[in-house]
Amino acid sequence: MENMLTQAICRILRPLLRILHRKGVAFGEFSQLAKQIYVEVSEDVLAATGERPTTSRIAIATGLTRKDVAQLRQAANEDGYSPTPSYNRGARVMTGWLQDADFLDANGQPAGLPLQGESGSFAALVSRYSGDMPYRAMFQEMERVGAVQLDGEGRVQLRGAGYIPHTNEAEKLVILGTDVAALINTIGHNLITQERRQVHFQRKVSYDNLPEEALPAFKAMVEKDGMDLLLKFNTWLLTQDRDSNPQAGGTGQMRAGVGIYYFEEPVAVQPEADKRIEDEN
Repeated sequence: MENMLTQAICRILRPLLRILHRKGVAFGEFSQLAKQIYVEVSEDVLAATGERPTTSRIAIATGLTRKDVAQLRQAANEDGYSPTPSYNRGARVMTGWLQDADFLDANGQPAGLPLQGESGSFAALVSRYSGDMPYRAMFQEMERVGAVQLDGEGRVQLRGAGYIPHTNEAEKLVILGTDVAALINTIGHNLITQERRQVHFQRKVSYDNLPEEALPAFKAMVEKDGMDLLLKFNTWLLTQDRDSNPQAGGTGQMRAGVGIYYFEEPVAVQPEADKRIEDEN
């Protein structure tokens, strides 16, 4: 079991460390961050189980010294974390634009919208799908991440079918933090859940002996069918979310969603000599 966990950690860390290496994050900085999160997670777990999260108890649980734990807890209280930008409003505006008949052209595609106007405009779209956010602020945000642009006639044009930043790497790194964390949280939940009906949906399909020529068709299929499925989920969630539908009742405040991602990578071919050695053993 420990060997399997070690292999899983290595597989998670390898692509992450490639990003950190490219961004010039030294090991010392990564190590300090890991210590900080270890302390915070330990504190949360101890508190959730009814134990007092003292510095000594956290030091025992994490293997860090009491001095390190005390310093890390003090630093967390002083600095905290910068709030994570929310993509919810922009994503809602974009998905509304993709499926609401009031904002589609004769071919069922997202129409070019005048910036202002009571109906059929970008301002009306934002009002319907983003609550009280000013339409100019939403336009500036969506323009900044490469989701919209003004054409020569002054109409707002949608540039893609997903609210993914095209140019700003900082915004893409925010997605790295939110989406990877959501996937790991789902897997973590399923690891400790005993009842089948409480398991979170987590599925994947992949093959490892595909020709390169097959990938463009598969990628196009994923983009189309995946987007259609996400739009279907979005339509339902809009009716349940109290920001989009103030009449929605219920208790508590939960965050839920579904993520779809495409991946491709070359398969490392094992040398014939190594295969013979394995066969002989």
